[in-house]
This record gives sequence, structure tokens and C-alpha cells, in this order.
Amino acid sequence: MTIADDGAVALGHRVAAVTGGSPRGVPRRLTGGDICDAYRVRLDDGRTVFAKVRDGAPADFFTIEAAGLDLLRATGTVTVPEVLAALPGLLVLGWADPGEATAAQAERLGRQLAALHATPAPRYGTDGPLHLGTLRLTSGATPVDEPADWPVWHATHRLLPLLAMAVDNGGIAPEDARDVTRLCERVEDVAGPPQPPAVIHGDLWSGNILWTADQRPQLIDPSAQGGHPETDLALLDLFGCPHLDRLLAAYQELRPLPHRAPRIPLHQLQHLLAHAVLFGGGYGRRCGETARRALAARP
Repeated sequence: MTIADDGAVALGHRVAAVTGGSPRGVPRRLTGGDICDAYRVRLDDGRTVFAKVRDGAPADFFTIEAAGLDLLRATGTVTVPEVLAALPGLLVLGWADPGEATAAQAERLGRQLAALHATPAPRYGTDGPLHLGTLRLTSGATPVDEPADWPVWHATHRLLPLLAMAVDNGGIAPEDARDVTRLCERVEDVAGPPQPPAVIHGDLWSGNILWTADQRPQLIDPSAQGGHPETDLALLDLFGCPHLDRLLAAYQELRPLPHRAPRIPLHQLQHLLAHAVLFGGGYGRRCGETARRALAARP
């Protein structure tokens, strides 16, 4: 048995202990995760579960993720994995067999997202911290729930803190940082009509959609909060999403969003800034370009 196998065996026993059972065989390491290690774990009662581990993670890292999944599930609009255990360094979820990203699944998800975004949230952000990847987000001390206050709240509690981190670690050049700052100063001019806070996934790039064999797409790895629905839609477009045109068409049948295109850069900027913090390089340049596109699209 290799050292890696030995660690997986120990993980299997830990997962079994918190889910009530015994492991069957050695957990299988899964590919695709950048932040956490992921495993498929089989149990002797016939169940298969999904386990995520991250050494050195903050104690609340997975409990916050589990709370986000519970928040999405409570809306009754979207499908998310069942949370079986959320502990320091370990998250155990129900298993779903992956499948092809079909147009039918995309349309179904579009309708589900429209219903999700029709779910009111009490305020923008959350009462506690969130994670965007490994980055910790806060909402500030004062609850904000007025639709007209979202642009300044977003700039103050999302864009500018990430920009400061990117500047500090050299992830963005001064001229690009200057244009992001300029956008934040004029954010009310580019944000469009006020939108009441709604429950959003908060990190809905295409990698956080699990296309399943039973044609019931699941949302995973949320940064769930009260926010602006156009953020979720803009993120689907950021790195490409299968059948996005069908997804958006199904969404807009239930929840039309006229004149959304000019606002897409604003809603993508937070995630590009997070990438500039984590990875630097070309992401800093993309932040500057995105800020300039948002400013150029002002009515």
C-alpha cells in the first residue's frame, strides 16, 4: 500500500464514522478540484458519498459551504447535494453520478435559476463571512437592504477589498488598478435599475454546475448570499458554459432581464479581481479591461 493509499484509507474510515457505516474499499481520488482534494467513498451499506478535504483550512471553511448549500436548498428552487457532514477540514455530501451537459439540462437549470432569483433575501451579503475560493469575504457591520444601495455596497465590500489585496501582492498593475478604482467611484452610473436583494449562488461559474446522469443539474461550491441576480448570470458567461444560450433563453422566459449586456462587465469584475489576487498575471490586465468596458457602457 502506498502512502497516498494509506491516507485515503484513513479518510474512508473518517467518512464512515461520521455517516454511520464502514468503508468498502479504498476511496477513489477525483480530478478537477483546485482548492480541495475530492474523493468518492463507498460504504458497506451500499451508499456512495462525496468527500472534500483541505489541509489547513479555517475551522469554519466547510461549515460555511454547507450553510450555503442549505440556504439554496431551502428556497425549493434548485438542486444541491445533501450535506451529510461538515467538519473542520472535511465535507461529506451525497453522491450524484455525473452526466453529459445537455441542452435539456441547461434549460432546466435556467428555469430553476429564474425561480431562485425570485426568492427574496433579507439583505445583501450574509450575517457572517463567506469564501470565494480561498478568499474570505465580509459584508461590513451595517446591514444593507435598500435596492438603490447595492452598487455602493458592492464596490465597498466586494470590489475594493479584493482590489487592495491584488495591489498588495502585485497581481494588478497600477494603471489597471486605477481604472478599477474609477469604476468603483462611478458604480452607481453603470449598475442599472435597482434590484432588491435575492438569494444567489454567488460563485456560479460553469465548473460549479454538476451535470448529472439523471438530467437534474446540481449547484455545488456556493458562496450563497443575498445579492444581485445578474451576478450569477454574468459568471456563467465568464469562463464559458455549455448551452448557455439555451439556459439564458429559458431563464428569460420566466424572468426577463432587458438591456443586461452592458452590465455584464461590472458583475464579472469581482471574480476577476479574486483571480488577480490568487494568480496575478493576465487576470490583473483583464480586471482593468473589464472596468474600462463597464465604464464605456454607461448610458
